[in-house]
Amino acid sequence: MKSMTGFGRAHKEVNNREYIVEIRSVNHKYNDINIRMPRNISYFEEKIRKEVLATITRGKIDVSITFNNYSEEGKIVRINRGLAEEYLKELKELASENGLNGDIRVIDLVKMPDVFNLQVEEEGSEVIWQELGATLREALTGFVQMREAEGKKIAEDLEARRQKIETIVTQISAESTGLIDEYVVKLEERIKEILKTDVVDQARLAQEIVIYSDKVSIEEELTRLKSHLIQMKTLLQEEKPVGKKLDFLMQEMNRETNTIGSKSGKLEITNHVIEMKTILEDIREQVQNIE
Repeated sequence: MKSMTGFGRAHKEVNNREYIVEIRSVNHKYNDINIRMPRNISYFEEKIRKEVLATITRGKIDVSITFNNYSEEGKIVRINRGLAEEYLKELKELASENGLNGDIRVIDLVKMPDVFNLQVEEEGSEVIWQELGATLREALTGFVQMREAEGKKIAEDLEARRQKIETIVTQISAESTGLIDEYVVKLEERIKEILKTDVVDQARLAQEIVIYSDKVSIEEELTRLKSHLIQMKTLLQEEKPVGKKLDFLMQEMNRETNTIGSKSGKLEITNHVIEMKTILEDIREQVQNIE
């Protein structure tokens, strides 16, 4: 089990090239990846995204990449001559119209946007990707380890709460065992009191008992709750992402608990239901942190 919150960082320096990769994540219903990186290596974005998606399935993930290239590996200087000429033409016209000095230096032109570009040739880009990819994978390893450590703590907490619910379900099951018998005794006494006779129509009594039994029986709900608890225990031991499954399971368990509470009129069972709903809400909040 992994938490959806985590952090990973890696720093490498290879042949005067520096790489820093930082990965952060917080809770999110789906998988949302945001990558921030220098423009001169932005063509690696899709590769980076694939690497991250292969490791992380859920969460809001921010990937920040710093790249400083102090080497000459794969560097090509490009000057956009056509654009420079357009700048020169416009600047001369502006100087002429306003009576300004029209002496324009080359250094002034290369400072203009998009005139001067530093590109990485294809052969050099492969070397850079190998180094960047290795740095990214190192950061991902640390990131996943942090998520797993947090996930282990969450799993232990959820298992402890699951066991509490299991105990409460057992108690409710025991409390509900004598509900029908208690009802029969109370109903007979009530009939005798109202009719002022010791003679009771057993057929009508049986009919009322059947109707009442159908209304207050919580055996099906208890059976389903026990099944859900077994499923939850299995999911907590899974190695793959289970956050969405657990979230759905909590909804089902809450539904069964509500039904038990509405069916049973016994105070002890009602108190158990309130306690169980409180624990289920705590579990539901924790599940939101799971990948």
